[in-house]
Amino acid sequence: MPFFLSLRMAKTKEKGETEEKDRKVTEAAAAAAEARRARAVVVAVVRDGQSLERTEEFLSELEFLAETADIDTVRRFTQRMPQPSSRLYVGPGKLEEIAAYCAEAEIDVAIFDDELSPSQTRNIEKALPCRVIDRTRLILDIFMSRARTAYAKTQVELARNEYMLPRLAGMWTHLERQRGGTGTRGGAGEREIETDRRIVRNRIAKLKEDLAKIDRQMAVQRSNRGALVRVALVGYTNVGKSTLMNLISKSDVFAENKLFATLDTTVRKVVFDNLPFLLSDTVGFIRKLPTELIESFKSTLDEVREADLLVHVVDISHPNFEEQIDVVKQTLRDIGAGDKPVYLVFNKIDAYTYIKKEEDDLTPATRENLSLEDLKRSWIAKANTPCIFISAACRTNIDKLRSDLYGMVREIHAGRYPFNNFLY
Repeated sequence: MPFFLSLRMAKTKEKGETEEKDRKVTEAAAAAAEARRARAVVVAVVRDGQSLERTEEFLSELEFLAETADIDTVRRFTQRMPQPSSRLYVGPGKLEEIAAYCAEAEIDVAIFDDELSPSQTRNIEKALPCRVIDRTRLILDIFMSRARTAYAKTQVELARNEYMLPRLAGMWTHLERQRGGTGTRGGAGEREIETDRRIVRNRIAKLKEDLAKIDRQMAVQRSNRGALVRVALVGYTNVGKSTLMNLISKSDVFAENKLFATLDTTVRKVVFDNLPFLLSDTVGFIRKLPTELIESFKSTLDEVREADLLVHVVDISHPNFEEQIDVVKQTLRDIGAGDKPVYLVFNKIDAYTYIKKEEDDLTPATRENLSLEDLKRSWIAKANTPCIFISAACRTNIDKLRSDLYGMVREIHAGRYPFNNFLY
């Protein structure tokens, strides 16, 4: 083989190896960039009459939402104001501080604890060098990523389109060269923002038609279940409803320590000592649950409205479990299920902690100083509904829970079929 030919072949081989190496490096860099989780800052306003500690608790929940969406929270920003600014949400100086930090720390997204108006969003986006989302958009994104069935996807897409419709921004003018009439004279053509709005409105109308069909199918399914007693698990998100569902019904409903792990209502037939009833696991509630989601999940929440008994699951290890109880009660009233009989189940007693007071401390005991036994005595004494303290993960007090459920379902069944006592 001639020397020059062998040299050319060697160079070609070396070039190919170099290109292959560069390609692998590029692919590795792209994979690393894709694997890098987004970095975020969270922003909230401390309103009049609201303590800073309460705001920090709200931000902790917002950070948990961000964690569920695979976003790392780097820093919190708060500002005390009577009400959020109608223009910038926070003051101009605070927004400049946030913008400077986002640019310096290479922040990808700024998350605001309240729902921003379209004008607030546009003004903040002009000032910040990163993406801007609010609490509602974050919850919608989580729902979008966790929807599995066609029903849930349709519901979430409808809520997202209704949220985005008034927030379509931009006034493009590249279509203005179109003429609106015959001849050479005519008005400006349709702007792109108008086209986008028409597309979104048409999509919303189509999704509503699809949901109406699904609603009729779901109504038929519920009517075909006969007159069995219906029990629904309700509660704040991430309190252990799905874990309890698996324990009672011996099923394998997806359960995870993240917010909104359950979107689709799961119904299982359960039999306690020859007494059958239907148990349903529903979507969890949360503070400031977007109204778009409540409306689009109307059929899912019909399981709650049509239930004979609500099992309200509470995470007693959460420092603000009493506020979560109030949020759930208010949401139940909003959907027309506030008058249902309720069985209060305090879950996660294995994770409950408290700070014991010193014997010489004469100050009044706070919520953090109450032991589990103290809470049991106080709630059993003041609750207008029957309650129980359990741990679904450790299976603590589950037999008592089953016995109580059996008694309640039996009472409802006996009232519905007074002469049908062959089941028990």
